[in-house]
Amino acid sequence: MSENFVTAIKQLSKEKNLDPDTVFSAVEAAMASAFKKDELQYANLEVEIDKETGEINITRIYQVIDDDDIEDDEIEVSPERATEMGHKKAKIGEDIKEKIKTTKNLGRIAAQTTKQVVLQRIREAERNSVHDEFSQQVGELVSGTVIRVDPSKNIIVDIGKAEGLIPQSEQIRSEHYRSGQRVKLYIKDVNKMGRGPQIILSRKSENLIEKLFEIEVPELNKGIVKIMKVARSAGRRTKVAVIATQIGIDPIGSIIGMRGSRIQNIINDLNGERIDLIRWDSNIAAFITSALSPAEIVSINIEESTKTAFIAVPDKQLSLAIGRNGENATLAAKLTGYTIDLQAESALINSGEDLIPPPEP
Repeated sequence: MSENFVTAIKQLSKEKNLDPDTVFSAVEAAMASAFKKDELQYANLEVEIDKETGEINITRIYQVIDDDDIEDDEIEVSPERATEMGHKKAKIGEDIKEKIKTTKNLGRIAAQTTKQVVLQRIREAERNSVHDEFSQQVGELVSGTVIRVDPSKNIIVDIGKAEGLIPQSEQIRSEHYRSGQRVKLYIKDVNKMGRGPQIILSRKSENLIEKLFEIEVPELNKGIVKIMKVARSAGRRTKVAVIATQIGIDPIGSIIGMRGSRIQNIINDLNGERIDLIRWDSNIAAFITSALSPAEIVSINIEESTKTAFIAVPDKQLSLAIGRNGENATLAAKLTGYTIDLQAESALINSGEDLIPPPEP
């Protein structure tokens, strides 16, 4: 080998964005494998390449074994034989090395084997590099281009250095994905697989909402506005509880943006999913009242022992409070952490129970 060989390895490492030491290790392993396919196929070999000169040092490794216990003289030697090889102080159980001084027997078959193993190791290193890179991005947002739908109904997406997949469980039923479509996705998990990392993407996660908000609302990144909780019925409706950390800041107005530009961009990314912005309040009665908007509440009674809110609304607004398929009440319960027991105002009056008006906003 020569300095040109070393230069070639370093250049390859740079092009593939790999650690040069990883590529050198791959070449060393390939050289050892190539020799083992030649006349030293049963030997235990170790190859080291000088990273400055390109000089190859090939050593054969033996284990020192008691003469009576030797089973394979290709990899085992007696203490006497170790002494003859120049290892006078070698003890039973230790490894000794014998340097192989020539590489002239590295023939065409061995060279081809070296090439194949090196390419395999480089592919493995690339896969590991991609795995490590995306593992650090779990919990982040990524943009991708839809490639195809696989037989299991998973959506395969090009996300740059790798392909990710949106499992059926992370897809939104109302969305229809087409080849070439650009989508924003939440990186939910990265699994190490034999053929490369399996990057699990989501359109359904509540965390996707938070990440989209962070892109559009600078006040979130500055800590001036904070998202306290998200409750989502993916593809249909989401409730987001927000709070301002500075006096005089309107958290809802900050998120909506001038003429609704910020919130509209988020809604567009979600293909029209409805978003309700709720002002978070440490007073749970006030918080639940806001969470049930746009319905008006005329009475609210909190039972802390069971974390239940007994709520009455005007008769004409009962269906509004419940929402389509129970969505409004369900999301309000998820957002606040309280079970919500809804009834019409007339039913509460007829029962003889007192009205408990909600707190003033």
